[in-house]
Amino acid sequence: MDEHFKVLISKEELEKRIVELANQIDKDYTGKELTVICVMRGAVFFTVQLTLNMKTKLKYEFITISSYEGTDSTGDVMLRTDLRESIEGKDVLIVEDIIDTGKSMDYLLGHLRSKNPRTLKVCTLVNKSGRREVNVPIDYTGFEIDNKYIVGFGFDIDNNYRNLPYVAYLEA
Repeated sequence: MDEHFKVLISKEELEKRIVELANQIDKDYTGKELTVICVMRGAVFFTVQLTLNMKTKLKYEFITISSYEGTDSTGDVMLRTDLRESIEGKDVLIVEDIIDTGKSMDYLLGHLRSKNPRTLKVCTLVNKSGRREVNVPIDYTGFEIDNKYIVGFGFDIDNNYRNLPYVAYLEA
């Protein structure tokens, strides 16, 4: 590990909390089929771990949006890759790595609501509510953190460090 990083959420803490979230989602969707939308690329690790621990019948979809360059948000959200299948009339769960200002999730919720899902819920691994500029509904939250720039378990700096098995932050 780079000497400038400090572990914020250990591999063991991640695994324990993800199992808890999977159990809660299973309970909430008993007897239903769920379409899980992974927000690329950051949420890949979280989506895989979450769904491997779920018993709910599900389908995967992927969507790519971006608003970051390096460690800074540009403030503009761009849709890079849209869904391949229709979500009309379906129960849908967005799985996101982090909700920060809320702008990306607000954009995504508006985009997906226009596709007329029956239900639309949000699951995020990390919530930075202290940076929120747009209020967005979050149904399932893994961890609340302070305003730190994080890497590992899908989080990156210019597409580096995603594969760390824990979440760390950059020490100033």
